[in-house]
Amino acid sequence: MPSFLSRRHVLATGAGAALGLGAAGATGANAAPAAATPTASRHPAGAGAEERRTLDELYRDAVAEGGRLVVYAGGDTPTQQDLTKAAFLNRFPDIDLTLVVDYSKYHDVRLDNQFATGSVVPDVMQLQTLQDFTRWKDQGRLLHYRPAGFSRLYDAFKDPEGAWVAVGALAFSFLYAPAAVGSRPPLTPLDLVDPRWKGQIASSYPHDDDAVLYLYSLYVRKYGWQWAAKLAAQDVRFARGSHTPRQAVTAGEKAIGIGGGGSLTAPPSSPVRFVAADGHPFMAWGQRAAILKQAAHPTAAKLFLNWQLSPERQNGSSNGWSVRTDVTPPGGLKPIWEYPNGNLDGFPRFMADRAQVERWKQTFALYFGEVQGEPTPGRLGLHPGA
Repeated sequence: MPSFLSRRHVLATGAGAALGLGAAGATGANAAPAAATPTASRHPAGAGAEERRTLDELYRDAVAEGGRLVVYAGGDTPTQQDLTKAAFLNRFPDIDLTLVVDYSKYHDVRLDNQFATGSVVPDVMQLQTLQDFTRWKDQGRLLHYRPAGFSRLYDAFKDPEGAWVAVGALAFSFLYAPAAVGSRPPLTPLDLVDPRWKGQIASSYPHDDDAVLYLYSLYVRKYGWQWAAKLAAQDVRFARGSHTPRQAVTAGEKAIGIGGGGSLTAPPSSPVRFVAADGHPFMAWGQRAAILKQAAHPTAAKLFLNWQLSPERQNGSSNGWSVRTDVTPPGGLKPIWEYPNGNLDGFPRFMADRAQVERWKQTFALYFGEVQGEPTPGRLGLHPGA
């Protein structure tokens, strides 16, 4: 995408300079925070303890630290986190927040290059590439920190030592427009290969987004390669980004979208319906966030994590699910970890096996004809049951 920096450009020029963050990166990776001593009324967490300062106390300390914060967040478009940024600045107007959104698989390369060149820019990483947090923890790159409410987080949504936490519970499945599908909507992934939907489906590229890839792998494990072969004959319109299926359905361009997010609590009048049928797979995960040990603005970073995990913030999640065990989902939803077909535990394992991920990518790329110049699946022996 033209608005994003390419990995080649970042690696060639140095990520700190390439991002052009100006004042946000001016303190540098190893610069000391502003020389301000927190007042005696502050209550920093002790080693291993949960944060005891309130958001207002953290806010005052973050302003005293210099009032700056840089967050790298995974996403499909540069504006995808605008609502998050606006909400944060509305609550903490004296913080100069730079929130850079790009694909997680570009952000991790960007940060690795910054580690190598001594030009670390972000304070917080918030990404879909779950395996990076395990790797960075093993490398000693992450600050071990337990935000307020850490003990209330679901166990799979936190590192026991506080190296990372999940700040949001996300899920991908398929969706459809009720107005476009009529009285016989697709209720399970098996319905997606019904010939009557030929030419009516949009999807994210499964070999470009690992979460979408995992969703497709779950479908194949459940329904077999016959299902993939039938879907390949449906004239699916693929596009980059998990926002594109909903975009196509909302715009009336397609009736069905595969590989995007949504809410099971949407009202009946909603123009788009998200599907997660009992007994049929969808995929869910916790979007992880961590503070870097080299963060130039560690107190502001702690403020950001505590705010993201606050009950007020978690109660306002767009899909109704929370990472906290003490937040009750609305509209009769169960907590996300109570959906066995959500495969919450499977996605981290999937992401950790990079060789397996690459095999799935190449196979789906061939099935759906997205590798230019490659022979058709049948000629490669990628037939149903392969």
